[in-house]
Amino acid sequence: MTELRFVQVDAFAERPFAGNPAAVIPLDAWLPDDLLQAIAMENNLSETAFTVPAAGDADYELRWFTPTTEVVMCGHATLASGHVLIEGDKIRFRTRKVGILEVARQSGGYALSLPLRRAEPKPLPDVLAGLGCGEAETFWHEEGYALVALPTEEQVLALRPDYKVLAAEGDVLIIVTAPGRESDVVSRVFAPGAGIDEDPVTGSAHAVLVPYWAERLGRDEFTAYQASRRGGRISCKRLGDRAILGGGCVTVIEGMFRL
Repeated sequence: MTELRFVQVDAFAERPFAGNPAAVIPLDAWLPDDLLQAIAMENNLSETAFTVPAAGDADYELRWFTPTTEVVMCGHATLASGHVLIEGDKIRFRTRKVGILEVARQSGGYALSLPLRRAEPKPLPDVLAGLGCGEAETFWHEEGYALVALPTEEQVLALRPDYKVLAAEGDVLIIVTAPGRESDVVSRVFAPGAGIDEDPVTGSAHAVLVPYWAERLGRDEFTAYQASRRGGRISCKRLGDRAILGGGCVTVIEGMFRL
């Protein structure tokens, strides 16, 4: 029997049962892809992060899996991995599709650096139909991000999506946003095509939201709240071609995963 270290972390959270849970499993070397996917399915969290020690420009290699697929970029599980593995002031992860990601300590938690994803205007009638929100501004990024801008927070909170319709769009991250009441920005995020109906708090979605709202608000820093049932607050900053996302992490489970 093989035992793997297992840590479950609530990311973008200041207390247990908030933010977005992620499993972090540090490895000595990569396991077969089908086994990594099976572990993520067993965990049944929005993401399981796997790391392997690296050399050169990064401390670790990093990959992320939902219960059904490997993803290109995941923010909250990167933040969780940093929380578990950081030793000094910062830690760097080498990824397969989005280059080097960094997690640094900051007051009250950590700062996660992700590449900006600028979405461009594009009609998305099937997404709007699945959301059931009527007319809205819609935007698209070629890596599979759909951004829908609504006028008010109340409209975002009132959404009752048809997940079967949204799942037909495939592996698309659907981000719905509006001006917030207690924060500058509010959002909800749906990814049924990747096995996640509504994601609790989504770092990669804020890599799309940061350039959109920085331009709309006319400033590079703002506060954001992802209004899922668990909920999570994120400080957002546009810095060159990076989105700097701030938040806390709480370890809730530590143990061994047995194969």
